[in-house]
Amino acid sequence: MDNFILFAGTANSDLAAAVAQKLNIPLGKSLVERFPDGEVNVRLLESVRQKAVFILQSTAPPVNDHLVELLAFADACRRAAASRITAIIPYFGYARADKRHGRREPITASMVAEVLQAVGVNHVVTLDLHTLQIEGFFRIPVDSLTAVPIFCEAIRHYLPPNFVVVSPDTGRVQMATQYAQKLDNSVVVLHKHRTSGTETEVTRVVGDVKGCACLIIDDMISTGGTLAKSIEALLKAEARPEIIIAATHGLFVKEARAKLSHPSVKAIFVTDSVTPKETDWQQLKIVSIAPLIATTIQRFKTDGSISDLF
Repeated sequence: MDNFILFAGTANSDLAAAVAQKLNIPLGKSLVERFPDGEVNVRLLESVRQKAVFILQSTAPPVNDHLVELLAFADACRRAAASRITAIIPYFGYARADKRHGRREPITASMVAEVLQAVGVNHVVTLDLHTLQIEGFFRIPVDSLTAVPIFCEAIRHYLPPNFVVVSPDTGRVQMATQYAQKLDNSVVVLHKHRTSGTETEVTRVVGDVKGCACLIIDDMISTGGTLAKSIEALLKAEARPEIIIAATHGLFVKEARAKLSHPSVKAIFVTDSVTPKETDWQQLKIVSIAPLIATTIQRFKTDGSISDLF
């Protein structure tokens, strides 16, 4: 595996280091600088000529800074004659902007896809995309891995008896079904109505939660508003005050921690797809995706299938 190199962007340096350790390789040498006016500059400090390059970088907050850094990395590799560039983007920002809600709005997820291809990215690997239709915005291979299997292994011992899997909206039903199948349980669905870009309202609980503990699943936690409303709706429907949350991407922006610091919430599981900011939160459990990404890279380099990783 000496014909490839793994670079770490600043958004996920710890995760990249863990992946490199799993692969038993050093990280590629590079330098990322930011000028006083905010511009980013990337320098590769070793040759990538005719090598397969993997760039690990989430487009986590600050989204635009990390996105441009990823683009600069890819452009530098292309101009330095890398044979192939794979962008490993554990958290794909702008994924919620996958369609227009009005006639005068952009489809920003499509725009990001176009820009990634324009700078020379040949392959994208990501994790639990907000909507799978984003793959259709690319003309290059896209592999969206899932954290569901590793979450189920981590959560299994925390789950109380007599629990149900809860999808916070209809968009997460497929993911909730995956959890339910692996944990041998049933699914409850919450009907959600979005009142604004940041506010939602749960209008109905579809399924019986009376006397049950709840495992609420989601692809991301941003402000925590949707999950807070979900907790209220479940408790109002007489669910037991034993709630576990599992969400792949933990952004925790604005007052998310305050909203989710509810006495009924026993644990919140997220992956390290976004570098954790809340290091002193007792309920927060971090599940590493480094083994999953390392296995994926190994399969790519040996031309192996990754279908069993989905």
